[in-house]
Amino acid sequence: MKACLGILVSCAIAAAVLAPASARAQQTDPQLAARCAQLGSLYDRYNTQRGEGSGGPNLARLGAGVDCQKGRYQQGIKALEELLQRNRIPYPPAS
Repeated sequence: MKACLGILVSCAIAAAVLAPASARAQQTDPQLAARCAQLGSLYDRYNTQRGEGSGGPNLARLGAGVDCQKGRYQQGIKALEELLQRNRIPYPPAS
């Protein structure tokens, strides 16, 4: 019983110590978030496929959007820039 209580106390202390660190790691960088949104909307504007037989959604674009939503901005931006280059869609340089 005492061993279980000791383990529970250790877990509670670890959670209290690690929680602020994980919260800091998940904070968003507004400039990178804005860049993700800018590139995503640019791609969506010029590369919308409509109609029957359009091939369905672009999975690379969806994956980049998920990366941006999850705070993995560098990965999302890189994927979006590659999509824009591949489709020869000009985009503004990063500021």
